[in-house]
Amino acid sequence: MSNGAANVAILKEVYHQWHETRGGSVEQFLSIADPKISWGSVPRGAAPLQFATHYDGREGLRTYFDGLLADWAMIHYTIDEYVAQGEAVCARGSTAWTNKKTGKAVETPKVDFWRFKDGKAVEFYEYFDSAAVVVAAT
Repeated sequence: MSNGAANVAILKEVYHQWHETRGGSVEQFLSIADPKISWGSVPRGAAPLQFATHYDGREGLRTYFDGLLADWAMIHYTIDEYVAQGEAVCARGSTAWTNKKTGKAVETPKVDFWRFKDGKAVEFYEYFDSAAVVVAAT
């Protein structure tokens, strides 16, 4: 199996569990992350999505997941397509969440970029409709 195929297999399992547990599989995300992972998000920490910012290192990722799951309840997380080239993988799909404070739901296209090294994720960046998410959070 090529590195790209192996990395896609890792992500398919991680995303499957993330969807099935509705966000209850944080430890699985952390287990595939290199200790020095670079993790970023398109809102870059802008209010009201302060948790969706840049993190250097696996230990900081708990802040991301704690913030996400404190404010949002997952409806679904669906990845429809994986594109791998070497150690890079793009995962494309959609996700929907309900804001726990406002009760508003939002669905957005979702693209996650991953880079792996020796079977561990060393880079992640997520892209989604942050404007729609802000509307649901306010």
